[in-house]
Amino acid sequence: MSKKKILIIDDSQFMANLISEILTEAGYDVITAADGYQGLQKVETEKPDLVILDIVMPGISGFEVCKLLRSDDRNNLMPIIMLTAQENEDDKLTGLELGADDYIIKPFNKRELVSRVRNTLKRIDRNRWANPLTGLRGNIEIEREIQQRIAAGQVFTVVYADIDNFKAYNDVYGYACGDRAIKMTADIIVENVKRFGNADDFVGHIGGDDFLIISTPERAVTIAEGIIADFDVKTKKLYQPRDVERGYVVTINRGKEDVKVPLITISLVLVTNKHRELVSHRHISEIAAALKQIAKAKTGSVIVQDSELQN
Repeated sequence: MSKKKILIIDDSQFMANLISEILTEAGYDVITAADGYQGLQKVETEKPDLVILDIVMPGISGFEVCKLLRSDDRNNLMPIIMLTAQENEDDKLTGLELGADDYIIKPFNKRELVSRVRNTLKRIDRNRWANPLTGLRGNIEIEREIQQRIAAGQVFTVVYADIDNFKAYNDVYGYACGDRAIKMTADIIVENVKRFGNADDFVGHIGGDDFLIISTPERAVTIAEGIIADFDVKTKKLYQPRDVERGYVVTINRGKEDVKVPLITISLVLVTNKHRELVSHRHISEIAAALKQIAKAKTGSVIVQDSELQN
């Protein structure tokens, strides 16, 4: 993986060299600019992953540089950390209002500088790849997480979750309610992973009404059982009492006929490398697809484990 590139815009050569030395030692690729105009040019040519920007500079201030950077849509996701020797609340607020992500007061602690840079980059990366509806990590991070666990030789279980009868619910209640159902499902999944899972378990949002969990074999089933227990109770709040009482919604099929569709449920399929080798994200997806066919043939919320493919 290539190093993250950081641009330091500061008219003080001493300060620029000090920050550069600290961040280079921390494993970053560092470039510098001696003033705001040069900094704007280097943002254009070097495409840094993060900018550390001094406020007080000759010619053009750090505030103006920040404003110009944020006025260009191409820089929306590029994090900016403001740097100043003035412990002034107004300066902090002005920088944040202009779009800065963080603020560091000079003189600073070496550990603080590295931590703020690392945490800002991590947060921006997660925002960049996160699902915009749920905030959960998306497909790029899902694939990366699976490949890392395979490469490390870890024993793990992947849980694929998707909502049954979701299209009918969406058609009857509308997209806003559909989004609410997806958000509720995400919350239920995250809560149960926190309650029953391991500290390093992973939760991702594949897209639409499809989610993914990576846990360990001894925890995965318990997590899945907890998700079903919560889902079957909490999602009743998404319906009008009449629909809950009769247990279905009425929608129209392509033939313009009324169709009774059951309330939403959730299917969870578990794929593990405990008893077989899993070589890639695609390999796991293929097994999960076969398990989903089994799950969809059943009624209600269900858990299907990959051992069922061998029966």
